[in-house]
Amino acid sequence: QVQLVESGGGLVQAGGSLRLSCAASGRTFSRYGMGWFRQAPGKEREFVATISSWNGGRTSYADSVKGRFTISRDNAKNTVYLGMNSLNAEDTAVYYCAAGRGGYYYTTDDEYDYWGQGTQVTVSS
Repeated sequence: QVQLVESGGGLVQAGGSLRLSCAASGRTFSRYGMGWFRQAPGKEREFVATISSWNGGRTSYADSVKGRFTISRDNAKNTVYLGMNSLNAEDTAVYYCAAGRGGYYYTTDDEYDYWGQGTQVTVSS
C-alpha cells in the first residue's frame, strides 16, 4: 500500500512557475514508476508526466507540457516533483500524483494503482 500526498499548488500569474511535490509513505517507493496527471473543470483527467523508478530515470511528457515541465524524484526522500515553468491558463487544473504498477514509466491512468488527493493549480491570465 502506498499513500501519496501532493503539495505546492496555488495561484500564479501567467508566465510564472510552481513546483509540486508528492510525498509517498512506505519503504517501497523506489520500486514504483511515478506519474503526474491533471484534471481541469469539465474535462477528463489527462496525463502530464511520468518517471521510472530509479533516480534520474526515464521520463515522458505530454506534448502540451514538453519543454516547460520537469518531473524528478528523490528516492531517499520518498518524493516525486513536478517543476512547472511558463505556466498559462490552460494549465489550470487539479494535479494528481500516482504510483504505477511497476518500476517502468507509464502514460495512461489505468497503469497506476495508487493516487493522491490532488493539489489545485490556478494560473491567472
